[in-house]
Amino acid sequence: MTNLLAMTPAATTGLVLGIIAGVVILLVVVIMFATRYKKCPSDKIMVIYGKLGTKRSPDGSRSASKCIHGGARMVWPFVQAYAFLDLTPISINVDLRKTLSKQNIRVDVPSIFTVGISTEQGIMQNAAERLLGLKPSAIEILARDIILGQLRLVIALMDIEDINANRDRFLDEVQRNVESELKKIGLRLINVNVTDINDESGYIIALGREAAAKAINEARRSVAEKNRDGATGEANALKEERINVAMANSIAIEGENESKAKISKSNATLKEAEADSKRRAEVAEMVAAANAKKEAYAAEQLAEEVRAQREKSTLEADILVKVEIEKRKIETEAEAEAERIRRNARGQADGIFAVEEAKARGMYEILSKQAEGFARMVAAADGSDNAVKMLIADKMEDLVKVQVEAIKNIKIDKVTVWDSAGSGGADGKGAHSTANFISGLYKSVPPLADLFGMAGVELPKYLGKVKEGEEKGE
Repeated sequence: MTNLLAMTPAATTGLVLGIIAGVVILLVVVIMFATRYKKCPSDKIMVIYGKLGTKRSPDGSRSASKCIHGGARMVWPFVQAYAFLDLTPISINVDLRKTLSKQNIRVDVPSIFTVGISTEQGIMQNAAERLLGLKPSAIEILARDIILGQLRLVIALMDIEDINANRDRFLDEVQRNVESELKKIGLRLINVNVTDINDESGYIIALGREAAAKAINEARRSVAEKNRDGATGEANALKEERINVAMANSIAIEGENESKAKISKSNATLKEAEADSKRRAEVAEMVAAANAKKEAYAAEQLAEEVRAQREKSTLEADILVKVEIEKRKIETEAEAEAERIRRNARGQADGIFAVEEAKARGMYEILSKQAEGFARMVAAADGSDNAVKMLIADKMEDLVKVQVEAIKNIKIDKVTVWDSAGSGGADGKGAHSTANFISGLYKSVPPLADLFGMAGVELPKYLGKVKEGEEKGE
């Protein structure tokens, strides 16, 4: 305090001004923070974009925006801005017409889809990147296009019976496909309501009529069975009632007879009542038995039809199975026979080849040994001519024997010789006609020289020389 009093007026003025300036700056900062500290309502998503610092997403890329659902965040002035995404659900009327099903039948599936921007982490980021700044009508058009495409895909993969009868499965497939595609743009599917399913060919209507007719027939059959049971019970009740009444009447009559001493009249009345009761009881029993037989006959007829159908199916199955077994048996036997023939032929061919190969080898060995022996003979005889002479000399006896054998076995039953009379003829040879016949017979055999000549071989000189007259054919 003493220092403040000791300060000059100028210094005091400067200090006051400094304090005032500091207060003003503090107020400006407080006001700025108060105005830039933004709170996010529960029905909106606040998207903060601009410079978001150095924080990166898990995949390494820098986030383009930051999404906040609930709470509050500071939005720095000059470097950041913010906007809101509305979480209000959007109802989309999808009037799908004439879409082909799996059976190529065109189906009408009008439905209502309720979608909204998702608050799930990651999907909110997709909404901030793709839907921020779009009007609800534009978001509705975009979602409708996605829903129409996925709805057509689901219908194309399902039968009409499944779409009409199994609605839960149809809705599950639609929700699974549609929601997976809506998440890509940041939306979530809240509800699906299929208002009606129709087809232009009337197939679904026919299925409904069939189901209705079946239900009506079942109801009629149930009513008939209940009526039958009621009639049977009523007949049994009447029978018991009449029996009880008859018994009571008989007891009463017996009492009256005892009291009034009118035995004959009482007996007659009693017999009449008993006969009437018996007749009515028999009639009731016959009616009940007839109804029971009627129902039994109907049940037996149905059982016989079912049994006939079953026997027919069993017989057809047995015949088809037997035919198929016989067919496979014939095919197997034919293949086995063909394989046996092929193997026999292959075995015979191998045997013939082996026999012929053995013969060829034997012939080869014989000729080889003969050639080897002849080569040794030529070498021993000092020349092929000498070797040939040796072979001929070795076979001479056999050759002569063959020549003699040529006329040895000639059978002559009778020989008639006409000799000339007297001195035996003018040429003086008549006396020797028989000898000349035998000599001529031997001469008819080809001589060895001719045989060798036909073979192209010249007879050696040491075996003799052919006379000139014989050589000329004299």
